[in-house]
Amino acid sequence: MGKRDNRVAYMNPIAMARSRGPSQSAGPTIQDYLNRPRPTWEEVKEQLEKKKKGSRALAEFEEKMNENWKKELEKHREKLLGGNESSSKKKEKKKKEKKKSNRLSSSSSSSSSSDSSSSSSDSDDEDKKQGKKRRKKKYRSLRKSSESSTSDSESDSKDSTKKKKSKEEHEREKDNKSLSRKRKKIDRGNGPLSSESLSESDPTEEVSVKIRSRFQLLVQVKKKKNSEEREKVTDKTKKRKKHKKHGKKKKKKTAGSSSDSE
Repeated sequence: MGKRDNRVAYMNPIAMARSRGPSQSAGPTIQDYLNRPRPTWEEVKEQLEKKKKGSRALAEFEEKMNENWKKELEKHREKLLGGNESSSKKKEKKKKEKKKSNRLSSSSSSSSSSDSSSSSSDSDDEDKKQGKKRRKKKYRSLRKSSESSTSDSESDSKDSTKKKKSKEEHEREKDNKSLSRKRKKIDRGNGPLSSESLSESDPTEEVSVKIRSRFQLLVQVKKKKNSEEREKVTDKTKKRKKHKKHGKKKKKKTAGSSSDSE
């Protein structure tokens, strides 16, 4: 039984494409792109001129707007200045009218002027008196407020001093109690002491003596620990030396026995 022939004929794709002929594409080709209609140089110049004209028209429109705005601003300024001038003129007219009326009144009634002057002086005196009274009231109110503030500050300071004193007394009592307890402990350990020695000894000296005794105890404990550690180290070194000597003796004995046997 022979093998089945599974071979397939090879078809060259390039040859197949050539046999089919040129493909009919839907879109434009390169030749169409190259042969597209193009504007002449004259048409390009016309387009550029149109663009320039458009920009010029915009600039002219902006200039006109600026001119109109400037005119409006000038009008508004003139109105404001005219209003100020008219108000100043009105004030001057009123002053002139007042002066004229004062002159007429002074020439017509001199006696009434004397009465008015006396009444004005009386009114001025009354105004001065009222001003003095107001000042006095303000001064009194300020003085009262300052006195109240000082009294409050004094009371606060007194309270703070009282608190400090009470704290100090409480601390002193605590110190005295602690000292009395310590004295009792010392009396129990060292036997009864005389009242004179207790009266003569100061609390500071007692504290210093206690500190010294504690320091001495600590030093003694440290010395003991150090001595014990040294003793341990010396014992270990001695044991090692003995072990080494014993090993050397054994080696010598073994060497002598081996030489004798030979």
